[in-house]
Amino acid sequence: MDSLKQMAEAVIAGDVEQCVSLARQAIQDNLDPVEVIQQGFSNGMDTVGRKFESGEMFLPEMMQAAEAMNAGVAVLKPAIESSGSGSLQEFGKVVLATIQGDMHDIGKNIVKLLLATSGFEITDLGKDVKVAAIIDRAEEVQASVIGVSALMTTTMGYMPDLIQELQELGIKAEFPVMVGGAPVTEEWAKEIGADGYAKDAVGAVRVAKGLAQK
Repeated sequence: MDSLKQMAEAVIAGDVEQCVSLARQAIQDNLDPVEVIQQGFSNGMDTVGRKFESGEMFLPEMMQAAEAMNAGVAVLKPAIESSGSGSLQEFGKVVLATIQGDMHDIGKNIVKLLLATSGFEITDLGKDVKVAAIIDRAEEVQASVIGVSALMTTTMGYMPDLIQELQELGIKAEFPVMVGGAPVTEEWAKEIGADGYAKDAVGAVRVAKGLAQK
């Protein structure tokens, strides 16, 4: 369908107005809103992710593409709810937080945006979040994945505390933990017993999907 290709191209271009216009046209044409999102807008975002990883696109362009997709999806969501035609594929619930003592949340916010456009329900606890608060919220919402970030080596130490606390409570298997942030490495993530590591937001989506499906 040509309109689905146009939607993908509008996302790749980061064209908010075009995404909104195409979404409204899809409603007028009685197209399946779920199909429109998954085969139109989401396909465009998948392309953006690949281009970002290969260095063909940069962070501002990826952010603009995600915002464009979100704008189109926002138009279609009421149609999904009223049509009963189905529901968006949901990979699960992710609790996100910048770890205790760390006030940096730009990276986390980018991860949040991409996870949301990829079909996850996000609970964002913000920055400087204590380990106990992260665990409490994960239990409350029955999270599929916990994602924590740190931008300082001095705050990274709370990440193993989180994992250790989950183990001591006997609920580590219920809540896989993925970690990230500038000072965090894959080797260190394995060393502390994290279930996943991603060096960037695109990788975080891939890791979260894998963990949520276990």
